[in-house]
Amino acid sequence: MFDRTLLARSAVEVAPLLLGAHLVSGDVTLRITEVEAYLGVGEDPGSHSFRGKTRRNEVMFGEPGHLYTYFTYGMHVCANVVCSPAGSASAVLLRAGEIVEGVDVARARRLTSKSDVDLARGPARLAVALGITLADGGADLAAGPLRLELPAEASAHSTSARTGVSGDGGGEAYPWRFCIPGDPTVSPYRAHTPKKRS
Repeated sequence: MFDRTLLARSAVEVAPLLLGAHLVSGDVTLRITEVEAYLGVGEDPGSHSFRGKTRRNEVMFGEPGHLYTYFTYGMHVCANVVCSPAGSASAVLLRAGEIVEGVDVARARRLTSKSDVDLARGPARLAVALGITLADGGADLAAGPLRLELPAEASAHSTSARTGVSGDGGGEAYPWRFCIPGDPTVSPYRAHTPKKRS
């Protein structure tokens, strides 16, 4: 089931509703087990939309239910579900999940995974396992080729600090990481570590 009106709320409200949802990408289906919420302009210093609309983040300002992709650390793609009414620019980062269909395809994409639990454990691994690239940014998750299927019932969840977020928008200040408790695919928490200058 896809309900755009359900996604037209704050990312903090939407994030727990995505736990247990399925994200379908071709032959691979992922059950979402871990997410993080990011709010909009002037609300959340950890969000890409904090300082306003740019070419990079313009998808965040659009209709809810679209995919926002970005490149991080010069090598990884991360995927987010756009939330809130158009113009509000909040999104939910997809941090981890379980591959429930197409495990062989995901394994072929993630050759360095030691086990199936690790195939989509972490946002960059998740994108690789599903074959998500920067070019998928803006995709309507109701129409495919990427498709979001929301669960009939909300999953039990726990909350904690966001992972690896620095500065005033650090994880501790915004405990908007949501996950399914005890699920083995949930990634380990990592606090932000400032880089040492040499």
